[in-house]
Amino acid sequence: MADPQSNARLRASAGAPTSGVIHVRTRLTADFTVISNALAQRRGSAVTVGVAAYILSLPDGAPVTIAALCEHFSEGEILISRALRELEEAGYLERRRERLSSGRIRTRTCFYDVPGDGGDGDGDGTGGPDGPDEPHGSDGPDGPPKPPRPRRRPVGEDAPLPSAPAPAPDTQEPAEEPAPLADADPQAVAVLSTLRRVDPRLVLSAREAARLAPAVSEWLAAGVGAREITELLTTRLPDRFRARPAGILAFRLREKPLPVPVDNAEPPAPPAAVSMRNCDGCERGFRSAEHDRCRDCRSRAELPAAG
Repeated sequence: MADPQSNARLRASAGAPTSGVIHVRTRLTADFTVISNALAQRRGSAVTVGVAAYILSLPDGAPVTIAALCEHFSEGEILISRALRELEEAGYLERRRERLSSGRIRTRTCFYDVPGDGGDGDGDGTGGPDGPDEPHGSDGPDGPPKPPRPRRRPVGEDAPLPSAPAPAPDTQEPAEEPAPLADADPQAVAVLSTLRRVDPRLVLSAREAARLAPAVSEWLAAGVGAREITELLTTRLPDRFRARPAGILAFRLREKPLPVPVDNAEPPAPPAAVSMRNCDGCERGFRSAEHDRCRDCRSRAELPAAG
């Protein structure tokens, strides 16, 4: 007898899928970041997920203020601030103010891989978001404080998040004391003080003016006039400020302008004056340094003679 044969179709291969993405895996041993699927696959804004992934990839102590994130991403302050608020409401990000021994206040930022449950009722005695904070010092733990309980969201993943006030534009590390206003460039201070005449919202304090004056002085030294600087700082401002206007002015002044190019080429010599002369053909006065006859006489002389 012949060998038995079957006309049934072969079973499909269980390898690569027929549709969708195909992952090409590479085992990484350095320069990688571990992100939970709950955060990487979070529904909503892609800017929020991108900001979270970027913060997770940074080392401890790296600045994650709105200004620092705007220098890295192409998005503006509004989208970056909204992403930080969403991460804070979801429990991934926590910002709390601490008073230093010198009396100054700074903002401590903690980012969590997985949002914890730090609310009341867990038996740890730390309290909720409004309760006492964990002590910082020799009597308390060295690690970061527990995250607050994430706020409950409406039913459905696509439900809009509740609005929250804009975060205060504080830096992680205590900022350096600006120079006194009396030591600042008077012309730069005059430019800053006149901004409120163009936009009444641009009211600056003496400390803010002293902090912005060196940047304005650099623009003035580069040959940019006071009127051009005022137009640069007041054109196309947002309808509503989420923070002090000094932050927006500092963002627009952070880049240094190019100096005025020096033109070393000698200016062209003025054309020599041509004196008047009389035409040899019609005795009419005309100006020319080459011809003895006027234009009309030269034209008639070039015409062919009639036959």
